[in-house]
Amino acid sequence: MAKPQGQIVCVGMGMILGAHMAPRCRSYIEQADIVYSSCHHLMQRWLEQLNINSHSLQPLYGKYKDRRETYAEMIEIMLASVRAGKRVVGAFYGHPGVFAQVPHRVVKLALEEGFDAHMEPGISAEACLYAEMNIDPGELGCQHFEASQFMFYQRIIDPYGYLVLWQIGLAGDLTLTSKISTTPQRQLLLDKLFEYYPPDHQVAIYESKTNVMEQSRIEWFALRDLVDMPLTMISTLVLPPARQMPVDRDMMASLHKITPRNY
Repeated sequence: MAKPQGQIVCVGMGMILGAHMAPRCRSYIEQADIVYSSCHHLMQRWLEQLNINSHSLQPLYGKYKDRRETYAEMIEIMLASVRAGKRVVGAFYGHPGVFAQVPHRVVKLALEEGFDAHMEPGISAEACLYAEMNIDPGELGCQHFEASQFMFYQRIIDPYGYLVLWQIGLAGDLTLTSKISTTPQRQLLLDKLFEYYPPDHQVAIYESKTNVMEQSRIEWFALRDLVDMPLTMISTLVLPPARQMPVDRDMMASLHKITPRNY
């Protein structure tokens, strides 16, 4: 049986307009029959210059609309074009596989229906954070959680490494309608963090820039002051280590026993 003609590639546009996109991603956009995007309006205008048949999915969001409903609509729109035999590109802000449910889902469903589908990486906010805040995740370790998920579930925190909480501006929102968190919601998050960090622990809000003329936001403050900090949909909370890593002396002793003497 012949493979269906339609195909979809989800590409990452990176964080900075026009500067972060890989040549391979740009080629897919330029050669696509139709491009669907979920990104900043300036990026959308730039996309339209690369492919005149580019359409924004952003209007599907609504002020009081459940994001899950919006995501389902986005997926169905893209799959409909794939089923119609089109070469489809889904262009997403940053990296299409990082904090983006729609690309993962649409690729999975397209593959299940027998179509060609894959993802092309892009420069994510995480990559920008490491570079701009001078953090090497391999030095002390780094945990990443979506802020609300961190609140909803019992997660084990390692205060000896970095903790990064994404979408901190939505922390504690049960409605999934893109509401900025309230003071009581933030206080509940703080109460949980205070189990591992002192109130005066210095933390930072990070927001990656989206064009070369801007400056990324890196704002340091005491953890206790999180309730009063201005936050947006793209705010990320970065908590540096609160304690020095203790040596596992039993493990070190065991390793020395099996390590050659001329090491």
